[in-house]
Amino acid sequence: MSKLLVEVCLSPNLYLSYERENAIVVVIDIFRATSAICTAFQFGVHKMIPVAGLDKAREYKEKGFLVGAERDGVPAEGFDFGNSPFSYMTDKIKGQTIVISTTNGTQAIEAARKAKQVVIGSFLNITALCNWLKQQNSEVILLCSGWKNRFSMEDTLFAGAVADRLSASSLPYLLGDAALAAKYMFLSAQKNPYRLLHESSHKKRLHALGLKEDIKYCLSVDQTDIIPMLHGDVLVAMNS
Repeated sequence: MSKLLVEVCLSPNLYLSYERENAIVVVIDIFRATSAICTAFQFGVHKMIPVAGLDKAREYKEKGFLVGAERDGVPAEGFDFGNSPFSYMTDKIKGQTIVISTTNGTQAIEAARKAKQVVIGSFLNITALCNWLKQQNSEVILLCSGWKNRFSMEDTLFAGAVADRLSASSLPYLLGDAALAAKYMFLSAQKNPYRLLHESSHKKRLHALGLKEDIKYCLSVDQTDIIPMLHGDVLVAMNS
């Protein structure tokens, strides 16, 4: 039986080095874009349009779309939402198409846009995601958004959790070196991820902005079984 490679790409800037024609790409931005996207679908959003730049986001806003936009951890001025999962816990979004642009997460989606399949991962949907990945019999690239193309601990922690679950299955997954490192990082921290992330730069950044509850929520497991998937330029919900 041929091996199914699982790679962890630690930054969107490295994606071209990991790109594989038949791989599924899981985009990860735990603090907070992919957590916010999963939450929005759980609360009834119909579609989400990820855009990399604020200028494009403003164009959609001028056309009447609801738009979530964030830069450097704070909501961008003039938009409907920021990047907090809590801002999407509202009936206002049910049935709506929402545009989203963030510092890191939507940049990673843009980098992987041409992949065979792009899905959104977070701790909020980790079991549904891993179960679905096992059903696909495909190579997997776990693409960490990081912070402005730099390494982030929280994204790597999640990538390690997925790598651990896949490698523990009966399927012939083969972990690349970065996936192995991420897996060992997760195993060292799985009983208390808060302790591992205590000194991490993005946790400190969000904590300084008064977003302690966002951090806790983004590390909570299995709040939804919805897997957002990119179809063309639009994210749609795929139930596991």
